[in-house]
Amino acid sequence: MIEFEQVEKSYQIGKRVIPALHPISLSIQTGEVFGIVGHSGAGKSTLVRLINRLEDPSGGRILIDGEDVTGYDAAELRAFRRKVGMIFQHFNLLSSKTVSDNVGFPMKVAGIYSRREIQARVDELLKRVGLADQARKYPTQLSGGQKQRVGIARALACRPTVLLCDEATSALDPQTTQSVLRLLAEINRELGLTIVLITHEMDVVRRVCDRVAVMDSGKVVEMGPVTEVFLHPQHATTRDFVFESENIDRDEMHQDMQQALGRILRLTFKGEATYKPLLGHVARESGVDFSILSGRIDHIKETPYGQLTLSLVGGNLERAMQALTDADVHVEVLR
Repeated sequence: MIEFEQVEKSYQIGKRVIPALHPISLSIQTGEVFGIVGHSGAGKSTLVRLINRLEDPSGGRILIDGEDVTGYDAAELRAFRRKVGMIFQHFNLLSSKTVSDNVGFPMKVAGIYSRREIQARVDELLKRVGLADQARKYPTQLSGGQKQRVGIARALACRPTVLLCDEATSALDPQTTQSVLRLLAEINRELGLTIVLITHEMDVVRRVCDRVAVMDSGKVVEMGPVTEVFLHPQHATTRDFVFESENIDRDEMHQDMQQALGRILRLTFKGEATYKPLLGHVARESGVDFSILSGRIDHIKETPYGQLTLSLVGGNLERAMQALTDADVHVEVLR
C-alpha cells in the first residue's frame, strides 16, 4: 500500500541545510497496522506528513497503492488526500461546530457529497465510535477520549484507504488510551484499513501493531514484526524503548545479575509455550536448580508471550538448554 524508495527530507535555514530524514526505504502492506516509534525529534512525524504530502520530499519516491504521488499537482493532491485520513494528538476539532458538523466537515469541504449523504455517513460513523448520543454537543462538552473518537470518525468520513495516526493517544490517560487502541484495532480488522501509527510509546505498538520501524536521528535503525523487535531488540534505541515500556531499571537489573550464581539465561516464550509448565519439568530432567531474577507475561496484539531471566546452577546445564529449545523456547545466554 505504501512504499518509500530512498526518501529523504531536508530543510534550508538561511544557508544551512538541515537533514530531517536520511534516505529511507520501507514498505507498508495493505491492511496492516504499521508502527513508527521514536523519541521527540527522531523524524517520525516528518515521515508521516510525507505520506499524505503535507511535506514534499527532498529526494526519492513515495508510492501509494502503486502510484507515484511525489509528482502530483494541486488538483491530484486534493483528490489523493481524500483517500488518506489523519488523526492528531490534540484532536484539532472545530470548537464552534457540533460533533456532527465536525465529523461531516471533510465531506462538506470535498464538495462532491449531497447533504443527505453527509448526514447518513455522519450517523453511521458516530454509531461506530460509540458517540451516537453526542451528535449535538460541542467539543468543549466532551472528554479527551470522546474528542479523539470524534477525530477518528472525522478521519474516516471520506472512506479513506489509509489512516495516519500522529501520536493519537499521547494526550490521553492510560485507560482511555486502551479504549481508543481497541477502537483502532476494530476499524483495522473490520474495514481492512491500512493504519500507520506514530508514537513514542512501545506499549502502544505492542498492543495494536503488526510491524514496527524504530527511528533515531532521522534514520530507521530497526524494523520488523513487533514480536521480534519487541522481544529481541537489536539496536540500543529499541532496547531503551522496550525497557521503558516494561519499567525495567538497567542498573538494578545489572546488580541482580552480579549477585546471582551460575549461568544466566533469558527465556522467551510465545504462543502456547507461554502457559506450559516447562521449568519444573526441565529442572527434574536435567537436575538444575534455578532462581527467577525477573519475569513478565503479557500479549503482543493477540499473541501471548513470556520472558524470564533465570540463574541456573548444578545439574546438566546443556541438557536443560536443549530441552527448552526443543520446547520452542528462545534461549539467550546473558552470562
